[in-house]
Amino acid sequence: MEITTTLDGTTATLALEGKLSVATSPDLEAAISGLPEDTTNFIIDLAKLDYISSAGLRVLVSTEKLASRRGGSMRLLHPNDEVSEVFDMTGLADVFTIEA
Repeated sequence: MEITTTLDGTTATLALEGKLSVATSPDLEAAISGLPEDTTNFIIDLAKLDYISSAGLRVLVSTEKLASRRGGSMRLLHPNDEVSEVFDMTGLADVFTIEA
């Protein structure tokens, strides 16, 4: 999986490409934990994400909690149908802010 990170003030945009699985979720965790501590808003662009596993969902839940603790928010952008279906099946579509 490839992660492209852009910072704009207190907002970090992370564009994911490939598969977010048990093998690659530590990479996303590392990218998020490596951001400045004043980062409060997280935008995760899923337009090029082909697959997400439960390990990937765990990282997104953790990021949502981190944003909330810091007084910010997390938004997920452009998930494909397969990734959207995972959010729907797990009930996370009601937890996350998802923009098509």
